[in-house]
Amino acid sequence: MSVPKPGQHIQIHSYKHNGQLHRVWDSTTILKATQNVVIGANDKTLVTESDGRTWITREPAICYFHSKYWFNIIGMLRNDGVYYYCNISSPFVYDEEEALKYIDYDLDVKVFPDMTYILLDEDEYEQHRREMNYPHVLDQILKNNVNHLLRWIRQRKGPFSPEFIDQWYERYLTYLT
Repeated sequence: MSVPKPGQHIQIHSYKHNGQLHRVWDSTTILKATQNVVIGANDKTLVTESDGRTWITREPAICYFHSKYWFNIIGMLRNDGVYYYCNISSPFVYDEEEALKYIDYDLDVKVFPDMTYILLDEDEYEQHRREMNYPHVLDQILKNNVNHLLRWIRQRKGPFSPEFIDQWYERYLTYLT
């Protein structure tokens, strides 16, 4: 599998289980990329929804994708601290012709600067699970990965470690000069 290069600007595409395009982030700067991990950053990037609506992100964000875990993590740098938005999703794939891609499975975890968190969109997940006939094994994989993600949050592991977002944001700033 090819990987993007540090400094490269790529799009990020999220899909639904049925293959429908869900959301596109227009430009993310790659900070690190290996076969297993992609770390990127963006700020005030254009986001296009599946219905054509667009919006612009409000603050710098560090994005963490893994090829083995069924979640991705976005750390948003705000004036009062780092907020995380975690998508329960398929592992990423990188299509060098188009974008970094993943399937969004609706369940989200919002993490606040004090590291408290809430699980979001359980009703949306249940609706899509029924409508799109998620196999039982997929339902189990996703629920296991929610638990894995919550352990990372509680243990301050990976992107949740105190220095992670600051370190990668500093790297991002070197690409802006």
